[in-house]
Amino acid sequence: MKITDRIEGDRPVFSVEFFPPKDEPGEAELWRAIRRLEPLDPAFVSVTYGAGGSSRDRTIRTTARIATDTTLVPMAHLTAVSHSVSELRQVIGAYAAAGIRNVLAVRGDPPGDPLGDWIAHPDGLNYADELVTLTRRLGDFCVGVAAFPYGHPRSPDIDADVARLVAKVRAGADFAITQLFLEPEGFLRLRDRLAAVGCDVPLMPGIMPLTTVRTLVRGPELSGAPTPPALAARLERFADDPAAFRAAGMDVTTELCARLLEEGVRGLHFYTLNRSTATSELVARLGLGAQRVAA
Repeated sequence: MKITDRIEGDRPVFSVEFFPPKDEPGEAELWRAIRRLEPLDPAFVSVTYGAGGSSRDRTIRTTARIATDTTLVPMAHLTAVSHSVSELRQVIGAYAAAGIRNVLAVRGDPPGDPLGDWIAHPDGLNYADELVTLTRRLGDFCVGVAAFPYGHPRSPDIDADVARLVAKVRAGADFAITQLFLEPEGFLRLRDRLAAVGCDVPLMPGIMPLTTVRTLVRGPELSGAPTPPALAARLERFADDPAAFRAAGMDVTTELCARLLEEGVRGLHFYTLNRSTATSELVARLGLGAQRVAA
């Protein structure tokens, strides 16, 4: 099933993102999370692709197993980093052979330093819209792309960043998922900007549950989204109390999600860090997933 069939219904949905495990304990933890989330009926699950293709084989293997061993709709990530066009064709072909029909096409971050300078492979691609075009040309794929509510860290300004997102949509992207953010205004402004230029593909907000001080600090560093001063002040008094921080952070995350749903957002994409508890709790609080159907 294509993701667009799952996210364009009459009720809000949620999706989740995993990364390929590095070892056997990590794989066991990942599959515990998958099995716990499966009954909640996420619209789809995505599996990331390491910088420079470092997890390519694990991404293919994990996504294929989700496709064959679960009832979930999988989406595999694909990046242009350190890959020639020939190698990209091979990866896309491997996805097709594994029965995967949903791909997130992103240019990707440089190996070693996610905020470092971009250096294209001499026989590769420079932009994500080229990757979208290549993927669509090679099969009947549903293609998603990345979006940045506050602009990509390497974009000169927000207008240039929106222009790049529009180019990806014009190249054939079916939907977009944003990098994480901590307050709704940037996402809502981006949605309005896309609507103003006639881009009406689904735009899904990327949400990371605020369960630890690290998630509060590291997420914005990588995504380029600001940390609202009021939110930081609300949470910083719990910095030395992990349980209290988690409780307050989950309240903040719930409030963010609820505001987005009130604004008409039809789907929330949760970055799980290969765990299930926080996502399951948010789904229950918000009345999403299979729990909503049964209500």
